Amino acid sequence: MKSAAARGQHQVKAPDETVHTYGFFLVPDFALLPFASAVEALRATNRLSGRRLYDWRLISKDGAPVASSSGVEARAEASIGDAGRLTDLIVVAGIGGELYRDREVFAWLRGLARGGCRIGALSLGSYVLARCGLLDGYRCTVHWENLAAFREEFPDLDVTDEVYEIDRNRFTGSGGTAALDLMLSLIGAEQGRDLAVRVAESFIHERIRDNRDQQRMALRARLGITHPKLLDAIALMEANQETVLSRAELAERIGFSVRQLERLFHGHLGRTPTRFYLDLRLERARRLLVQTPMPVLGVALACGFVSASHFTKSYREFFGHTPTEERLPPKRPARTDEGGGPAPRRSRSAGGDQPTG
Repeated sequence: MKSAAARGQHQVKAPDETVHTYGFFLVPDFALLPFASAVEALRATNRLSGRRLYDWRLISKDGAPVASSSGVEARAEASIGDAGRLTDLIVVAGIGGELYRDREVFAWLRGLARGGCRIGALSLGSYVLARCGLLDGYRCTVHWENLAAFREEFPDLDVTDEVYEIDRNRFTGSGGTAALDLMLSLIGAEQGRDLAVRVAESFIHERIRDNRDQQRMALRARLGITHPKLLDAIALMEANQETVLSRAELAERIGFSVRQLERLFHGHLGRTPTRFYLDLRLERARRLLVQTPMPVLGVALACGFVSASHFTKSYREFFGHTPTEERLPPKRPARTDEGGGPAPRRSRSAGGDQPTG
């Protein structure tokens, strides 16, 4: 994979002193889509402006090539020891980013921050910055599948569910195509909105999302249903997974009787509201088991179960194995997703884990 901005850019004018260089530190198994989206945004800006406004350098811990989660390798140009002074650095992680710990890398990142470097992260790179203490006092985000686990591990951070966050000299992108919107926002601030819009259009990107946009699709689009009362009920379930609402409470809040609520769920989803609610909570529990070291009882309580035994019984019925077995190493390589952790073995609810882009 070619990494220098000048490679293949024959129509771009000669470099000048205004070239803005972004460093990309690649964590092993980094997410390819957000990385490529960020680099392509810089390349397209150069092409459409007719000037070499941006360059980029790929950095790994030891300067060796780094494989992405899809197996595609990126050739690093420098190690952390010879990367030199950087004005902007983006940490890119993916699968396993929530487990990444390296004292040398953390010390290097802290040193860059002390030197005034603006530092960002894509996908699970937010975990790396958080562990370094570089997100303390800053707004930040992370992939939605990891939000609950991230908040559990870093309760004092200001974590949002937006597609990206830019807060002074820190910026974080949630993952996937959000990296394109993040970079377009930075490019717009640095080079003007008109050029950023031209870059977006060149990628057939209908609009540049801002940091007020949420990561997940609206319930209406995600579930493929339009009944307003059903959407209201599901939104209440998603917002109340630790303290579970009863059927009577759900019905009252949407202005229905319990009988009407039951009919609504049966008619549109083929399940009772109790079953649907339970499935949502079990899928959340699975993410916490995979992504955090929380004890099983802690996960159970965080997902609205009154005891570990009740939780274990429900979990086994739904997934075919116990919560403890969920944490055992897989016997063979499993399909994986960008949000971190193994792909779901079984998913019934539309609110459950989905492979990410």
